[in-house]
Amino acid sequence: MSDTSNATHLDVLIVGAGLSGIDAAYHVTKAFPSKSYAVLEMRDSLGGTWDLFRYPGIRSDSDMHTLGFGWKPWKGAKAIVDGPDILAYLEEAAAENGIDEHIRYHHKLVHAEFSTEDARWTITVERTDTGETIELTAGFLWSTTGYYRYDEGFTPTFAGVEDFEGQIVHPQHWPEDLDYAGKRVVVIGSGATAVTLIPALAGSGAGHVTMLQRTPTYIISQPTYDRVSAQMYRRLPDKIAQKLVRTRYLTSRIAFYEFCQARPKESRALLRKLLERQLPDDVSFEEHFQPPYDPWDQRLCAVPGGDLFKALRQHTVDIVTDHIDRFTPKGILLASGKELEADIIVTATGLNLQLFGGATLGIDGTKVAPSETMAYKGLMLSDIPNFAFIIGYTNASWTLKADLVCEYVVKLLRRMDETGARTVVPRRDPSVTEEPFLDFEAGYVMRSIDSLPKQGATFPWRLKMNYFKDILVFRKPVEDETLEFSA
Repeated sequence: MSDTSNATHLDVLIVGAGLSGIDAAYHVTKAFPSKSYAVLEMRDSLGGTWDLFRYPGIRSDSDMHTLGFGWKPWKGAKAIVDGPDILAYLEEAAAENGIDEHIRYHHKLVHAEFSTEDARWTITVERTDTGETIELTAGFLWSTTGYYRYDEGFTPTFAGVEDFEGQIVHPQHWPEDLDYAGKRVVVIGSGATAVTLIPALAGSGAGHVTMLQRTPTYIISQPTYDRVSAQMYRRLPDKIAQKLVRTRYLTSRIAFYEFCQARPKESRALLRKLLERQLPDDVSFEEHFQPPYDPWDQRLCAVPGGDLFKALRQHTVDIVTDHIDRFTPKGILLASGKELEADIIVTATGLNLQLFGGATLGIDGTKVAPSETMAYKGLMLSDIPNFAFIIGYTNASWTLKADLVCEYVVKLLRRMDETGARTVVPRRDPSVTEEPFLDFEAGYVMRSIDSLPKQGATFPWRLKMNYFKDILVFRKPVEDETLEFSA
């Protein structure tokens, strides 16, 4: 592929150099060696989530056999791995395929305007290092920025927060020099970040850690090491082992999700049985680990090797389920009247959603409101030409969906080349009933649901959230009655 490091017009412009952006760039590189492309990244390094988050214990709760790319199998001994290992994997994937040479760092997409007459996007970019504004053009725009804000996390308004004499930290902006050795730490939250951070703090010098939650979360242990997969890689050819290992993981995860959705009462009982085995006698399951919703109405939290439960048994961690009344000079006063004393309070209270990295879109001078569009197959927006995005699964590894979207977009671009089409756009069917884009009750989704695109009640406007069902959709020919190709 030719050098396009300074080109002002690109055939394909990818926004975001995280996991999805690297995946997209790989597929463009391999499918279209002669097409020009670039990856815009507003930060100074690649990796997205896995470079941004630096709190102790940062890891994925998805196994690397499915979180890793389909084109670069994960062969490590650990299935659940730490953030630095994931970042190193992404850096290696980008370097091996020359993708790193196409990344333009400190480039933040501010606005993209599509011209129907010219069949191209005009891209306004802000240089985050110099403040300079530059302009690019592109034939096809592909957003791979995920769906949450990188510059701020979500923190509720707490009464009396200014009275607290200690330090308050959000995991999304973890200070490198934070000294928590021997100190009392209260972590507010019960999601994936909290259950990751808490045992890591307890195991690396904190005096005592308290998990303060308003509502319990479903938590499940899974092995850190996968001996079965290791044996497959040891005894079988790489390609066969990769397919078997990846299929084994995604089959078991999807099957468990479908079981939870179909049989919530039985899945509740199963999760309880698995968890009660690991709790110490002085920790109440009913009080601290029994959510008021069904399994997978919100994402399950996985703890590798049961590290959270080990910390509870060792009494380096305790758990409190209560509402916060207010912050005090010495800690947190709870609705029950109890006060938790703390030197450091960590607000692991969630994320803020933000589509397309905060960029705005327009067509022929008219601004587009994403909330007024409908998502086509979960990867394009109605009536917006030459545009795609990647949002992964909420119930499985993000990359499973990203890989399928990348394959589909490649087929879309190839079909445009074959037919001489300059634009492709999904045309909305007004008879299709609107539904929320994500059928998921996580707080960060519910807070922003009105700003997201809609999905439809029927195919091809409805998301499936099932990898096996999506394979049947994404690997078919791209032509259908909804897509409009135009020369």
